[in-house]
Amino acid sequence: MDKITIKVEGMTCGGCVTSIQKALGEHDGIGKTAADLDAGTVDVEFDSTLIQRSAIERAIESAGFDVPAQ
Repeated sequence: MDKITIKVEGMTCGGCVTSIQKALGEHDGIGKTAADLDAGTVDVEFDSTLIQRSAIERAIESAGFDVPAQ
């Protein structure tokens, strides 16, 4: 499994954390996720043969949050 940390804008509460983790959990290839409200980040373990970083970022954006360009 690969691990990445993605900066996320727009998380304001525990419900946001849950929404992001739920949205990511619906995709094949994603293992553990941990959103950190204070840091404004999401740590994601994923199988890069099944899903790419760009798809993970799109899933976060589809949940209503912003992923700033890196």
